[in-house]
Amino acid sequence: MKTTHYETRNEEETVALAAELAAGWTRPCVALLIGNLGAGKTTFAKGVAEGIGAARAEDVSSPTFPLIHEYGEGGEMYHIDLYRLDTREEVESLGLDEIFARPAVVVLEWAERFPELLPEERLEIRIEAQDDETRRIEVAELP
Repeated sequence: MKTTHYETRNEEETVALAAELAAGWTRPCVALLIGNLGAGKTTFAKGVAEGIGAARAEDVSSPTFPLIHEYGEGGEMYHIDLYRLDTREEVESLGLDEIFARPAVVVLEWAERFPELLPEERLEIRIEAQDDETRRIEVAELP
């Protein structure tokens, strides 16, 4: 497992870092965004969308209530939030296996709650908010 650490000082730097990283990801790609509420997961997703050319950062929003947002003309990115789901059955009803098989970047928030449903090969991106706007970001490539 390869792990890399980063630190960003504000929202703009977080978006820029995510864009830079995502531009080099091979598709299909599944990326888990792990962090507390307010850590910056959706901010990171904004950069991913921009980095792969699926959407402008300002057009990306949290999928907490619709659960899934699709970006790009050909479904280049799926941004999925599992926060409101409680059971394996609820998650399975989303059709994640089908989405994982597409040539897309799949960004998942709160997916660490359902590890048995995730592909072995994935990125785990841990975002930790500091006292100011600083974020510590750890990117691990699994396996």
